[in-house]
Amino acid sequence: MKSYKSNIIASAMALLTLGSCADSFLEIQPKGTNLEANYYQNQQEAYNGLVAVYDVVGWTGDGFVTKQNALNAASDDHYAGGGGPTDITALQVWSNYTLDPATGPQGELWRKGFSGVFRANVLLQKLPEIPMDEGLKARFAAETQFLRAYFYFDLVRLFENIPLLTSPVPTSGMYDVPQADPSAVYQLIESDLKAAIETLPTTVDMATEAGRATLGMARALLGKVYLRQEKFDLAAQEFAAVNGTPGETSQYGYKLLDNFADLWVVDNKFNSESIFEINFTNQSNGEWGCVSCTEGNVLNIMVGPRGYNAISPDAPDFVSGWSFLPFTEEFFSTIQGDPRSYGTVANLDSLEKVGAVTYEKGYMNTGYFLKKFAGREADRSTGGGVMELNFRQNMYEIRLADTYLLEAEALVRGGGDTGRAQQLIDAIRARVGLSPVPANLENILKERRIELAGEGHRWFDLVRNGIAADALSDRGFIAGKHEILPIPLLELDNTIIEQNQEYGGTK
Repeated sequence: MKSYKSNIIASAMALLTLGSCADSFLEIQPKGTNLEANYYQNQQEAYNGLVAVYDVVGWTGDGFVTKQNALNAASDDHYAGGGGPTDITALQVWSNYTLDPATGPQGELWRKGFSGVFRANVLLQKLPEIPMDEGLKARFAAETQFLRAYFYFDLVRLFENIPLLTSPVPTSGMYDVPQADPSAVYQLIESDLKAAIETLPTTVDMATEAGRATLGMARALLGKVYLRQEKFDLAAQEFAAVNGTPGETSQYGYKLLDNFADLWVVDNKFNSESIFEINFTNQSNGEWGCVSCTEGNVLNIMVGPRGYNAISPDAPDFVSGWSFLPFTEEFFSTIQGDPRSYGTVANLDSLEKVGAVTYEKGYMNTGYFLKKFAGREADRSTGGGVMELNFRQNMYEIRLADTYLLEAEALVRGGGDTGRAQQLIDAIRARVGLSPVPANLENILKERRIELAGEGHRWFDLVRNGIAADALSDRGFIAGKHEILPIPLLELDNTIIEQNQEYGGTK
């Protein structure tokens, strides 16, 4: 969506009450209330409001916390890295499981989720009264319901006990919002997605609407929601509709790319494997004064090797970065020898040993960097703003290899068609020239780990399957506690929200 929102997002966000820089989602409502009340008078203003909801998908916090980098840091595939043990503390403390209600990534992840929910609720409330084409209005509503479901799904997975808001909160009641039973949140998510599926288009014009919600996106997300609740048959049905015949083009036009490495070519946006993609741009002129205002991909500078210097003419053209999220030694031993290793891991240790490069050793350096997203000199922004905040590589929120393997997981865990599960995992491996392995849960999760490395899925995979403590106990993970995050301390002040009991609360 960001590919065509740049010209209107500033005005759209200013006219909404829901600014992303607020300290707390409960403190957003009073700001600009009169201005917002006079907005949404026509179709263009409704569209601006929709763009503002989409904008939250690519959220970057002022402290450089994003959903993807935080989840990577928390997994067994990465260390937090960076320049030292206090470099972006929010990532460090989730990586070593010393986070508490006052310190961690939870503040930004909570703000992201509820900023999206609030914006969606405002638009859904306003849409019925806006004079505009009714078919377009129905589509806007479906997109907004899809997005609200997306934000709530992350919130309930990360925090479990959260407020459930389906309309804007009035100023008089903003401190009296209760937490809901997680089952009620899931019920709303399912309801929103089912409603969206009734209206969303099967395809969009990729020249003008790339990134907007489609039927396939909604069904893929609904499959994830069902799988998280262990509704295996329903999950498998949704994924099967998205996936089609393994290895072939599905009914929604999705198909695995022939070459795995092509997934990470910066210009290969919205390709046939992409289902739900977060679009970034180098046109927002991001500056240090407001990191959260950039529309660039900060992961590109964060994961690049620190102090990088190419000596050999055929050395990779990495931009010198900040050395966050180095792969663990254990992950490298898992992917080593797999054909996907070359597209996934930048082995700076080996390159330095042969004299091709030099680089500074960052915190918890292993020599293994996230090649998928390491910024390249060829992709430096030549426009306004600082280089570090204006990379344009997109990221996949959901791609077809992800849904293939999730369907296989749903089938195996739910006692479904093991033959189809085998076909799904075979197609993923055949793409990179690997022979079949049995379609059991262990192999499916290993395949997800290798295929989707660095894309923010591993931590959820571990938690969903009840094996996070096995994988992360040496990092400090405590079973029965660290499967969720603490409620941000700021959200407890002068509200009726209670801390999760795993972090000393009563909820």
